[in-house]
Amino acid sequence: MATFRYEPEILERFPGIVGGVIRATGVTNGPTPDALAEEFAATQAAVRARIGTTPLSEIPALAAWRRVFRGFGVDPTQYRSAAEGLLRRLTKQGEVPSIGTLVDLANLVSIRYALPVAVFDTGMIGGGTVVRFARGDERWTDLGSSTTERPAPGEVIFADEANVVVARRWCWRQSVASAVRGDTTEILVTVEGHHEGAGSDVDEALDELERLVRAHAAPRTFQRALLTAADPTFE
Repeated sequence: MATFRYEPEILERFPGIVGGVIRATGVTNGPTPDALAEEFAATQAAVRARIGTTPLSEIPALAAWRRVFRGFGVDPTQYRSAAEGLLRRLTKQGEVPSIGTLVDLANLVSIRYALPVAVFDTGMIGGGTVVRFARGDERWTDLGSSTTERPAPGEVIFADEANVVVARRWCWRQSVASAVRGDTTEILVTVEGHHEGAGSDVDEALDELERLVRAHAAPRTFQRALLTAADPTFE
């Protein structure tokens, strides 16, 4: 089963983490339906207008992720959180391109709340996923690559039970194996925040993700949870 948890060492260093998790099976993926495409386009326009000329570094949710990245030794202007990467593309290039149903609904919620949202194909993950500090012996293959790399010791990673890195630098990028594809049927979705008010924002983002997954991916089963330092495991 696709479990998800934060290791105690992560919670000691970053006690303010709030993680929303969804596990769904029997989903369908493919080209983005018209209704979702229209909502995605409208959301992009609304977010561009809301941000205006505000520097992304001044958005509380993104600023908090920058502090966290520095907290485990990563320069957040070299490696940006996935949410900041999307918003940077939106504000500089004018749009976030459509990729497919599952990725688009995740990106829609990510830009709306300025929170990183990841969708993992659990059929390609070796058991449960844990957020922990890397030892440096784990295996990682980037999207668009066939080369196996190793994370730096002390880097925050998502790792599976086979010692394979599912995502690097916490919420920077996920692995090629874990990315959803056209035949994906089982998913784990995560949305996370560290800023003041993250609890309510992550919970609202979970509501939106649930609405969109149910409406456009037709899951056979659906479960969700809100994780904190006091309750860090989703079984």
